[in-house]
Amino acid sequence: MDMNIENGVTTGMYKSDTVGGVQPEAGDGPGPFLMGTKTLISNEVVDREAGALGKITEIMLDVLSGRVAYAVLSFGGFLGLGEKLFAVPWSALVLDTMNKRFMLDVEKERLDGAPGFDKDHWPNMANLEWAADIHAYYGRAMYSA
Repeated sequence: MDMNIENGVTTGMYKSDTVGGVQPEAGDGPGPFLMGTKTLISNEVVDREAGALGKITEIMLDVLSGRVAYAVLSFGGFLGLGEKLFAVPWSALVLDTMNKRFMLDVEKERLDGAPGFDKDHWPNMANLEWAADIHAYYGRAMYSA
């Protein structure tokens, strides 16, 4: 069963009362500091002016370190045709619990020029040179595994 916000299923994982670092009360569910990936897939991504940038299509885990490495953002195209995918460092995204979406501090024009790929030709995300380039593009330091 798909449990993302897009289809309206309430999972109890989004909690807006945790803004400012306040921990949720016991029994209120896991979010927003601990959330299931199915809750986040298909969430909208906006720029700092709330302009639509795309949607999260995948969340990539670094299995060896146990950390989230990237969110894969889909942008452009129509009905899945011509759509471009982008690996965005997880640290570049800010979760907006009030609006159930992510904010990426990048202009749409910059995203147009970002290193991307199509659904049939994914990059080798384990390649350290590729990872360093992606993190540098978004102005984020690489985490250590």
